[in-house]
Amino acid sequence: MLTAFARAFRTPDLRKKLLFTLAIVVVYRVGTHVPIPGVDYKSVQTCIDVSNGNQGLFGLVNMFSGGALLQITIFALGIMPYITASIILQLLTVVIPRLEALKKEGQAGTAKITQYTRYLTVALAILQGTGLVATARSGALFSGCPTANQIVPDQSIFTTITMVVCMTAGTCVVMWLGELITDRGIGNGMSILMFISIAATFPSALWAIKKQGTLAGGWIEFGTVILVGLVMVGLVVFVEQAQRRIPVQYAKRMIGRRSYGGTSTYIPLKVNQAGVIPVIFASSLLYIPALVAQFSGSTSGWKTWIETNLTKGDHPIYLVSYFLLIVFFAFFYVAISFNPEEVADNMKKYGGFIPGIRAGRPTAEYLSYVLNRITWPGSLYLGLIALVPTMALVGFNASGNFPFGGTSILIIVGVGLETVKQIESQLQQRNYEGFLR
Repeated sequence: MLTAFARAFRTPDLRKKLLFTLAIVVVYRVGTHVPIPGVDYKSVQTCIDVSNGNQGLFGLVNMFSGGALLQITIFALGIMPYITASIILQLLTVVIPRLEALKKEGQAGTAKITQYTRYLTVALAILQGTGLVATARSGALFSGCPTANQIVPDQSIFTTITMVVCMTAGTCVVMWLGELITDRGIGNGMSILMFISIAATFPSALWAIKKQGTLAGGWIEFGTVILVGLVMVGLVVFVEQAQRRIPVQYAKRMIGRRSYGGTSTYIPLKVNQAGVIPVIFASSLLYIPALVAQFSGSTSGWKTWIETNLTKGDHPIYLVSYFLLIVFFAFFYVAISFNPEEVADNMKKYGGFIPGIRAGRPTAEYLSYVLNRITWPGSLYLGLIALVPTMALVGFNASGNFPFGGTSILIIVGVGLETVKQIESQLQQRNYEGFLR
């Protein structure tokens, strides 16, 4: 594989793409360390040291921003507003006929949906930036820190607006950098930036586990976490590559003196058809009750029950709720992202059929049956992968620093595999044998 990357750098046009992608990544990482105006940087660093990695409700967003959220930098929101906007537009495409019609128009319709995604990203960035500034001003961003109320010394309206504008502009710059990578670099730009954001938190998280360890100076815990991470990566690669291939045969058609069709292909249905979306949905939904309880001044029983059962990751109610939500959202997302009836109609239109299955409605029913059967192991796999970090936190006393979480591993492995495939495909166009010989 190292030889393959070396040959990629020897190819002039591919080397330019790789270096351009690397340059954009450097710019992005520099921006994650530039604080916005109106923030007391020393107080922020003090609170980060006091929290010792226990990031509470903001851990997921902080991971996607590469640690920039808790440092309140210009890229504090990271790529999350764009991800949220993309998911919302994808869900609305099933509900709103206008968006569904745009999706069927091809490249022009996709460009229009992309434009709507950008507008929604800006709106979400303003909303999330306002919420982050309000949280930082109230001191709730770092609960338990004595200097949390001093993070934003000047709480005037002008300073607040300036902070929100800076974070919104930072989100727009991140979105632009991602699109530059997609157009002129290697891989999907947004996925690459998400990959870099998550990978950037790994060294500090691993070192924190080593410092907190008690066996052989923490090296035993450190090595065990590395071993668990490698096993998880192997499992994720195995399942992410697994797919059910449904054979499709196209009938021959005579047009004039030429014969068309008669080819055989297949429909690849992945075991994990939903990807990482169910884990993100479940995590976000479980954060809502805890967030409401945190900002509520009430002392009633419902707040006490939420703080006892739904804020601690090792509580049985939290674990069961998290697992069931992941399974539910896996089936939900697969149902809205893959339409068996539409696939069956397209096959019938072009003369395709599944051997042994009649075209039309029987084909749609068969596809739906197979999809439901393979979604079950995929959803259970997602739930188990997501629960591994929780069990590791209890076992190693990692205080929220366990780096090989379900979401992070799924994203890193998925983006890594896709990027390697794109590099390999471009090398194979130049008669290159490939990574695996």
